[in-house]
Amino acid sequence: MRVAVLADIHGNLPALDAVLADVQAVGVDRIVLNGDLLTGPMPMQTLERLRGLGDQAVWIRGNADRELVAAYDGEPNDLPEVAVAPTEYCAAHLSRKHRDFLDGLPQSATLEVTGLGKVLFCHATGRSDTEIVLVDSPLERFREAFAGSDEPTVVLGHTHMPFDRLADRRRFVNPGSVGMPYAATPAAYWGLLGPDVVLRRTAYDPKAAADTILAAAPDYPDVHAFIADNVLNIPSDAEALAAFS
Repeated sequence: MRVAVLADIHGNLPALDAVLADVQAVGVDRIVLNGDLLTGPMPMQTLERLRGLGDQAVWIRGNADRELVAAYDGEPNDLPEVAVAPTEYCAAHLSRKHRDFLDGLPQSATLEVTGLGKVLFCHATGRSDTEIVLVDSPLERFREAFAGSDEPTVVLGHTHMPFDRLADRRRFVNPGSVGMPYAATPAAYWGLLGPDVVLRRTAYDPKAAADTILAAAPDYPDVHAFIADNVLNIPSDAEALAAFS
C-alpha cells in the first residue's frame, strides 16, 4: 500500500490539479484527503474533482468541512472573523446532497502502509479537529492529544506547515497544505507514504492559477487577498509559528 496525503486544499483547484498530476505520475494505491477540503474560492469545482477519484480516495472531515455543514444548517459557528464570509460563501454553494456527504465523513482513518505498518490519519489531533500541534510542541502535548490511539505513525494537518518528527517513539507527519501553505516557497505541499515518508512540493504556475481563480470566483470574499497570500506568495513557517503560538 502506497498512499498520497492531501490536506487543507481549501478550494484551491489549480493547486489540487497540479498535485493530482504529480500523484498520478508517482503512482499510489490510495489518496487520503485529510480535511479542510472545500472552503476557498472554488469549492464545488474542488469537490467535483475529488469525487472523481472514486474508491481511491479516503476522506477525512476537517473543522472547515464541519463548519460548512453548520453554516448550511444555519447553526452558529464560533469562527474567527476572517473565516465567516468565506464559510458562508461556500455553504451557499452546497446542495443538500453535498451537505449530507460532508456531514457523513469520518474524523479519522487507519490504513496499513507498506514499510510503516498501521498509520492513523486525522485532521488535527485524535481528540479534536481544531487542536493545534506544531513541530515544536512539547512531547506531553503529543502524548495527550493522541492518547486514544497507538499507531506508530500519525498523519495530521490543520496547521498548514509540513513537518516530520519523532515524539515519544511515535512518528508524527504533517504534509503541509495543498491550497494554503505556510512554508518556504509558493507551491502545493503534500505527502507520500510507503515505504517511507516523503514530504513533497509541487510547483504550479501562479499567474495562470490566479487567472483561473478570478475567472471562476470573482465574487469570492477578498479573492484578491486569497490569491496574493496563498498563490503568488505565502506566509513563512516562522510567521505561522508566531501566530499560532
